[in-house]
Amino acid sequence: MAMHPALQRAFTNRCVLKVISGLNNFDRDRVAAIIKAAELGGATFVDIAADPALVDLAKNSIYLPVCVSAVEPEKFVQAVAAGADLIEIGNFDAFYAQGRRFEAEEVLALTHQTRALLPEITLSVTVPHILELDRQVQLAEELVKAGADIIQTEGGTSSQPAHSGTLGLIEKATPTLAAAYEISRAVSVPVLCASGISSVTAPLAIASGAAGIGVGSAINQLNSEVAMIAAVRSLVEALGTTKVLSAG
Repeated sequence: MAMHPALQRAFTNRCVLKVISGLNNFDRDRVAAIIKAAELGGATFVDIAADPALVDLAKNSIYLPVCVSAVEPEKFVQAVAAGADLIEIGNFDAFYAQGRRFEAEEVLALTHQTRALLPEITLSVTVPHILELDRQVQLAEELVKAGADIIQTEGGTSSQPAHSGTLGLIEKATPTLAAAYEISRAVSVPVLCASGISSVTAPLAIASGAAGIGVGSAINQLNSEVAMIAAVRSLVEALGTTKVLSAG
């Protein structure tokens, strides 16, 4: 199965914005509000928990491509049958607080298992930020060989910003930006820079070599639809600014 045409265009133009509702977020009303705000704000696609009922909800309420996230390959099968356009192994941020670590060998094994179950679907795989940077690069290369179509970086949970405001936002994004820089130079597939990204650091992600960004908490922690739409729009504008700068 080829990548969804709208996604393919956005990756080629390096202006992808993925809005993440959360791998463990099964609250239908909350997910519905987040994905609607993503569409109204101009996001490229949404990333929801791998649950057939949520996929059905998304496919019936928005026109954006729908990605599902999980760390158990069998969960993808029903979600894809329900209409998911692509799948994502990770992101692992939700698990670190529980003391659950994902090592390179496990992520590679999950990728092989997922590809065996679903050989055709577009597959994104997150590279765990707990690995040393050179090991992240090595794993990314192995994941592409195993069938990953997109590599996602992370790191927002490991950075402890020492400052508030703009400086703090840049500090928070540093681990995922560093990973995007190194990995994008080592693999031929698109890299999505996620975890700790904001409208301040979105242009830095593209400048680091990423084809787009994945944003979760900066949007899904907001309490009103208006605020969520505004947050999505500011990210879209930040990515648009990047294109103008790179064209100039």
